[in-house]
Amino acid sequence: VQLEESGGGLVQAGASLRLSCAASGVPVRMYAMAWIRQAPGKEREVVASISWNGNDRYYADDVKGRFAISRDNAKQTVYIQMNSLKPEDTAVYYCAAEINRVGPNPTASQYDYWGQGTQVTVSS
Repeated sequence: VQLEESGGGLVQAGASLRLSCAASGVPVRMYAMAWIRQAPGKEREVVASISWNGNDRYYADDVKGRFAISRDNAKQTVYIQMNSLKPEDTAVYYCAAEINRVGPNPTASQYDYWGQGTQVTVSS
């Protein structure tokens, strides 16, 4: 599975961004998918995860109500809409897939495939 993120950038606090993750290689429609971020000096954190069919989602407490994860299995693409961005959201954001799970998973270390990451920087 190859995962490629896009959509990162530099924005001001309060702005919105939408990240996309395009998957290739094998169909990912049966895999749990997630967006995971890592800020300098911090551990990787699952900010959002989605079940194979999109019916179940997990969000980290600090992004609930601001971020929304979605997927389009026909397009092999996962998205995260990030609203009301804060400087503390600054991180490298990775797309990840877990091949033996269909439901959302909040544990970053259990994901099997990762993209290269895209930088999101939020200025104050």
